[in-house]
Amino acid sequence: QVQLVESGGGLVQAGGSLRLSCGASGSSFSRLAMGWYRQAPGKQRELVAGISSGSRTYYAESVKGRFTVSRDNAKNTVYLQMNSLKPEDTAVYYCNAAGTFWPYNPSYDQGRYWGQGTQVTVSS
Repeated sequence: QVQLVESGGGLVQAGGSLRLSCGASGSSFSRLAMGWYRQAPGKQRELVAGISSGSRTYYAESVKGRFTVSRDNAKNTVYLQMNSLKPEDTAVYYCNAAGTFWPYNPSYDQGRYWGQGTQVTVSS
């Protein structure tokens, strides 16, 4: 069982930055692939970024070059650094654990553990 707690969301102007954090319980964190998803009002939840246990990364095209996913296994935490934010980045952001990271054509399939979500609002 893995429990996830996100933090770091908020209101920011377009062009600004935020860093989301996701703390995970349990001793198996270092072996888990992790992902960040987001869901905007009226839209389906979409994958934003994924990171393997070995810190290989995947990014959706819409955030590539602006967002960076990283992990600190000593702190059982995964981060999402978001720069050059746009109004279309406004969404609830969710942390996901124990997914599958595909290394050869990088992507991430969701696992069964989800955080509660953190709201990110980007004003124009």
